[in-house]
Amino acid sequence: MLALSQFDLTICLENVHDPHNISAVMRTCDAVGIREIYILYSDPQLYDHSFEPGKRSSSGSNKWIRTHLYRDPQECFDHLKAKYGRILTTHLDDAQATDLYELDLLQPAALLFGNEKEGLSESAMVNSDGNFIIPQVGMVPSLNISVACAVSLFEAYRQRKIAGCYLTDAPLSAEKAAFLDRLVEDHKKNSRH
Repeated sequence: MLALSQFDLTICLENVHDPHNISAVMRTCDAVGIREIYILYSDPQLYDHSFEPGKRSSSGSNKWIRTHLYRDPQECFDHLKAKYGRILTTHLDDAQATDLYELDLLQPAALLFGNEKEGLSESAMVNSDGNFIIPQVGMVPSLNISVACAVSLFEAYRQRKIAGCYLTDAPLSAEKAAFLDRLVEDHKKNSRH
């Protein structure tokens, strides 16, 4: 499992209210080898929000996905840029948006998705290094947040698989070995409670 992990790709969810959507995103992240996600609650109405993944909707993926919770947007975006190099946003009302299937998802990136009602904040758009859309032909121009995330991640999986990023015989990098150590420690701590 760890050899197949993609440590240069992540998801950030901005002000997503429904914990079932977040849990479903975690499940998809695990399916394609993403080992951490970022949850940004910058909306004052969500400041007291914490996130507990649902057991059914996450199907246990929360054991294998590290969750980073932020309240300060700029702190979150700065961290994402420092670690992943670029933030790609999903904003529907952008005539310059790139089609998902034209994106180069072999390069490191944090994919940023907005909430169910308002989409992305102005701050997110200012920090964006590029915007993409999922092409659709239906009457409703958007997808559920967890579905949009799944479609995007499986396009990244497709590109990376073709490029050989999912080879099981590759030796574990120091980053992957350290991640494994943290997972084991986290699992031990949680088993005691």
